[in-house]
Amino acid sequence: MSDENAKPLILVDGSSWLYRAFHALPPLSNSAGEPTGAIYGMANMLRKLLREYEPERIAVIFDARGKTFRHDLFADYKANRPPVPEELSAQFAGIRDIVKALGLPFVQMEGVEADDVIGTLARRAKEPVLIVTGDKDMAQLVDDRVALLDTMQDKRTDAARVLEKFGVEPERVPDYLALVGDNSDNIPGVSKVGPKTAAKWLQAYGDLEGVIDHADEIGGKVGEYLRDTLDQLPLYKDLATIRCGLELDLGLPDLDRGEADTEALRELYRRFEFQNWLREIDREQADAQRDNADYRAVLDRDAFDAMLAKLRDAGLICVDTETDSLEAMRANLVGLSFAVAAGEAWYVPVAHDYPGAPDQLPRDEVLDALRPILEDPERPKVGQHLKYDLNVLARHGIELKGCDYDTMLESYVLNSTASRHDMDSLALQYLDRGTIKFEDVAGKGAKQITFNQVGLDEAVPYAAEDADITLQLHHVLYPRLAADAPLKALFHDIEMPLMPVLAGMERTGVRIDTELLGRISRELGEGMAELQKSAYEEAGGPFNLGSPNQLQEILFTRLELPVLRKTPKGAPSTAEDVLAELADRHPLPRLILEWREMAKLRSTYADKLPGMVNPDTGRVHTSYQQAVAATGRLSSSDPNLQNIPVRTAAGRRIREAFVAPEGCRLLAVDYSQIELRIMAHLSGDPGLIDAFAAGRDIHRATAAEVFDTPLDDVTADQRRAAKAINFGLMYGMSAFGLGRQLGIPREEAEAYIERFFERFSGVRRFMDDTRRLAHEQGYVETLFGRRLYLPEIQSRNYQRRSYAERTAINAPLQGTAADLIKKAMIELAGWLPESARMIMQVHDELIFEVPAAEAESLAGDIAERMCGVASLDVPLIAEAGIGDNWQEAH
Repeated sequence: MSDENAKPLILVDGSSWLYRAFHALPPLSNSAGEPTGAIYGMANMLRKLLREYEPERIAVIFDARGKTFRHDLFADYKANRPPVPEELSAQFAGIRDIVKALGLPFVQMEGVEADDVIGTLARRAKEPVLIVTGDKDMAQLVDDRVALLDTMQDKRTDAARVLEKFGVEPERVPDYLALVGDNSDNIPGVSKVGPKTAAKWLQAYGDLEGVIDHADEIGGKVGEYLRDTLDQLPLYKDLATIRCGLELDLGLPDLDRGEADTEALRELYRRFEFQNWLREIDREQADAQRDNADYRAVLDRDAFDAMLAKLRDAGLICVDTETDSLEAMRANLVGLSFAVAAGEAWYVPVAHDYPGAPDQLPRDEVLDALRPILEDPERPKVGQHLKYDLNVLARHGIELKGCDYDTMLESYVLNSTASRHDMDSLALQYLDRGTIKFEDVAGKGAKQITFNQVGLDEAVPYAAEDADITLQLHHVLYPRLAADAPLKALFHDIEMPLMPVLAGMERTGVRIDTELLGRISRELGEGMAELQKSAYEEAGGPFNLGSPNQLQEILFTRLELPVLRKTPKGAPSTAEDVLAELADRHPLPRLILEWREMAKLRSTYADKLPGMVNPDTGRVHTSYQQAVAATGRLSSSDPNLQNIPVRTAAGRRIREAFVAPEGCRLLAVDYSQIELRIMAHLSGDPGLIDAFAAGRDIHRATAAEVFDTPLDDVTADQRRAAKAINFGLMYGMSAFGLGRQLGIPREEAEAYIERFFERFSGVRRFMDDTRRLAHEQGYVETLFGRRLYLPEIQSRNYQRRSYAERTAINAPLQGTAADLIKKAMIELAGWLPESARMIMQVHDELIFEVPAAEAESLAGDIAERMCGVASLDVPLIAEAGIGDNWQEAH
């Protein structure tokens, strides 16, 4: 007798489970294109099983690959089964690795089916046995100690349930299957004999042998079918009988559950992109590590004074702020956290105001006491995304100084593409540590609360950990950075000095004309209505211009335009570049493109910008992202200033709404043809260098060379073609792309490109050398040592490798341009008179708000200083414009 209170031995029919999971879930895949649906489905069931039963003994058993002894008994055994789908077989190794990483015995025995291994282990066991399967064959193993569990249907099968389901006791199931057959194993059974007939015969005659003995007594057509099959029935029963006495090279002690390998699980979950499970591991690990950390709430003056003493003695202080908003210009300070040594941190709450919140030190008193430390430039500070903290503290009267290190920027300079640069991602990447996420303490979605409403029991470990982890990250990241002289210089000379400049620009903001935006919104609406009317005419009827599905039907079914590309889900693509190519074949795609642009400008800018005006300043304050673009370029959000098109009338209208205040004008200074000039410098091509040195129009000069035409005789079309070549080559444009852009045959475009390289051989040499170097070292560099790593430069996938090669050529150009304008911003921020303010940066352009009377003189001085930030083999040129609004100035 078994102990009824003992935990059951759990035997999982892995092959059955994986197959069912594959068909139960949609075809999921990770970003690398690996199928993951079956892995996720089966792993999810395993995790649930472990939670509910907490087994001490368990095994996951899979069928052997290839033939088994049953194929020797019956050549057609399982012959009707289709081949295993490639997407399913590709997932076997993944689920095997997850099973092992979970600490579960993984069993697969050559020449033996999982059923027989499960049957043998079940019979050997003394404790209760739970067989996890959806396979009806397994019902023959059920007895007073063995039960089946179908987790997909949440159904448990004991002996009574077998009798109810099949009409026979468990031990008669092989007899039953011999009679009715088993389609999945290609056991034919007796023709026309169904479950009810088989059960009736077995109840009447006891077992299969009894049915055979009394076959002559069974009348009708079904009796004839039975008698025709008598010689095969013993074989059919033998095939359906699970072997329970196998000699196995493992015993029950081998089924003891082991410890899960957390690191292996993390790598597998990361690879397959099971983000929720990854976060679960992080939380569990963080909880364990946090138990050993010294995180203190500072709630009284004694504790605060003790913390101040430690801060005064520290060689480096990590500082972090907690607020009630992600918008620095609207955020109220809720608390500050500090760390000076790994594993220790303080959190000083100053504005938690939930019901029952404990008394806290007054915010003004805390800030006044911290001011000598925070505003001391001789006391080095480190933070994660310090620009935000700098702006928050400025909003509360503290000018944070000594901002020497920022872990976000350290990571970004080290390798812009290795990972994201937020603290949680960096902690995983470099410390192998999970962290408390904001949503863990504040909730998510509509129910998310602001930090001032978070209880101190949760707020203290969360906020203190931020400071502690940031300090630990600095101790890992900065030594790596400092070991590479060019990267160290890039960090200290460009990225860190730029950070407070950007912070100041964000705080300054820009004025917008809300009334004008209202008029522009109406204009865009009218323009969209006209485009919609024209689109209806071209499409042959009304449709939703914003619906990709309806557009697909019209373009590719009704109008029979060619499908140029498909989406990952297999639908015809209606992306912008596809529509642009189709616009040569039919007017509708061009109308859709124009409508989309107007719709985007209207919703993103004309309608949204007025609501973004800060009530305290009356201005719009964008946020500059310093660690997003791999090439070093800045980006911006809320609003995104980089995405307002300057080449379209609608985009230019939006720029008109960015205005100067009374008595001031906007001054826009733009580097001229900066990337082409950098190409000339990096390539050393004499033709390009001479053209720039002589001040010639570079596109006319290129046209003269490519078309073998005197400079003065270059036509407008030739200049346009040369411009397309100049810019296209920097972005890896092919002859096909150039031909499409110029509306010429591919062969003619190839001839243009070939003549370009004949005349400017230094450019071809630079491109070839850069590609080679990228393959050799895995990265390329800007003129100032910024590196762009290219992980797919060795990819076997041609498209990915080609894209990496094109990126390798463009990145030094675009990255050097980004470094130059950053250097210009740093230079100008330290030079500008107090009356002038730098308010925006967009691509290669800087926009200033200056007194009207000083605009002309400042324009020349600013342009001169922008041109003096670096010495190239060709002159840098900056062109200035002045106006009452951004469009006029540009």
